[in-house]
Amino acid sequence: MLKNSLNVTVLPSSNIIQVGQKRQTAELIEKFYTKNPFPNYENFEGINDIENKLKKHQFSLSFKKSVGFGKKIIEVGSGTCQLSIALAVRTNNEIVAFDATLESLQLGSAFADKHGVDNCCFVNGDLISDPFIENYFDVVWCSGVLHHTENAEKGFKIIVKWLKLDGYVIIGLYNLYGRMRTVFRQMLYKSLGKGSIGKFLVFLLDPELRKRKSKTRKEAWFKDQYENPVESLHTADEVLRWFDENGIEFISSVPSCHTDSIDYENIFSKKNRGNIFTRFLSQIFMLFAPLDEGGLFLMIGKKTH
Repeated sequence: MLKNSLNVTVLPSSNIIQVGQKRQTAELIEKFYTKNPFPNYENFEGINDIENKLKKHQFSLSFKKSVGFGKKIIEVGSGTCQLSIALAVRTNNEIVAFDATLESLQLGSAFADKHGVDNCCFVNGDLISDPFIENYFDVVWCSGVLHHTENAEKGFKIIVKWLKLDGYVIIGLYNLYGRMRTVFRQMLYKSLGKGSIGKFLVFLLDPELRKRKSKTRKEAWFKDQYENPVESLHTADEVLRWFDENGIEFISSVPSCHTDSIDYENIFSKKNRGNIFTRFLSQIFMLFAPLDEGGLFLMIGKKTH
């Protein structure tokens, strides 16, 4: 699974594999998420809590139902590994939770060990160091990650090399248009010196913060959305170009690149990639969708060569 040319260390206390060297950006992100783990495990007592959280996310739940069994799946940028563990539970799939932040992986590893989840392994490293062998995974899941690297396109080119022929890649990125509301609030917060007044205004304006009842979860969302040291914005057309240049066939997206509705029951069935006009409208409409507060868009592709 891992390249022989890289230094590999297994931490005996947690069975986490550390691989390769981390670049400056990865170290910066690791420092941030060490202080601000996201998502956290507050009030999570067992596997049922993980599964109940998965059920609230229609795309993730549909993915687990559709992907089948006996697959090798990597979550790139797994954070505290809640999704990785949810995908591992009650399956024989081989799940790899890969993240730059050791402390986040330790939270996930401890939870998995406590609850007997033995088909999820935890790897700590920098994706830009390209630690995995080529053509190994059936699915590469990379959502909310590449926009926190120094070069998202370079990161994409690396992770699709790990994918088998006919395997699927799932990419989630902050959208240039869909994230405008958050960007405005970020600018407001920074213009007021990142002080208590700015934070108060952000709490008033961000519906996600108002919705979250737990103080810990409010703070985790705030830190992730408004104080992250590395962030970039992307468009659907940009990602389609990445697909075309790297042997990835477009399958579907959320929101849809065309005018059709999203078929969550068949997320791996090929959809129309639309045109520049329909894709632009789709991204603009994210501004008015209550579930798109973070401005994240997803795109699924299939490796054809």
